[in-house]
Amino acid sequence: MSVETGIRFQNIVKAFGPKRVLNGVSFDVHKGEVFFIIGASGVGKSVLIKHLVGLLYPDEGEIWLDGEEISKFDEVRMGPVRKKCAMVFQHSTLFDSMTCAENVALPLRKHKGLTLKESVAEAKRRLHVVHMQEFGDRYPPELGDGMRKRVAIARALTLEPEYVLFDEPTTSLDPVSARRVDKLIRELSDTLGVTSIVVSHDLSSIFTIADRIVMLYKGHVRLLGTRDDFKHTPDGVVNQFINGRAQGPMDL
Repeated sequence: MSVETGIRFQNIVKAFGPKRVLNGVSFDVHKGEVFFIIGASGVGKSVLIKHLVGLLYPDEGEIWLDGEEISKFDEVRMGPVRKKCAMVFQHSTLFDSMTCAENVALPLRKHKGLTLKESVAEAKRRLHVVHMQEFGDRYPPELGDGMRKRVAIARALTLEPEYVLFDEPTTSLDPVSARRVDKLIRELSDTLGVTSIVVSHDLSSIFTIADRIVMLYKGHVRLLGTRDDFKHTPDGVVNQFINGRAQGPMDL
């Protein structure tokens, strides 16, 4: 089964040796929404989104992207998928020896064949989108973690992706920087129509900007729904997780 627009994970199974991390995970992500994937450490949240860009391939199941089944694409066919689906990793992975503008310009030079001058000018426009335009000539080590994260997001936007995958975007950030990143993710959806898939356990983020949320537990989808669905669910496992309680039915 396919979907004309958006993403569908269908019965995804992934094991590493004897450990089956994902055991039949299925859900859809709608175009234009901010969608959160949550769950305890080690449940396969990051593993799952890496399948979208061909960093991992499922042992079983299908992944549909805008009507195409992509889970068996080779490297050549995965190229257009990676332009459509940009990934922002947990660590910003910027080059310390390059200015922020040069970091953002790098994909433009590689994929669009722009000159250094042209690509830097375009990069500064991208930095404006993430409210970092005045820092284009600064180097990453001069900036705080939250500012570097916004530069990494600007770089992810250079090829105008329709989907952006965020892997723990607020981890290690102070509360103010974390909320600024949240605000930016929400803006990308509301103003640019970007579909954001966010792997996170940051409860402030989840209950502030998410349109819908899926919780993974023991290889399966435990709950899929809106913020209100999660706040009012009678499920004890979900309740324990979203309230951060040490005691409860979760098997950690």
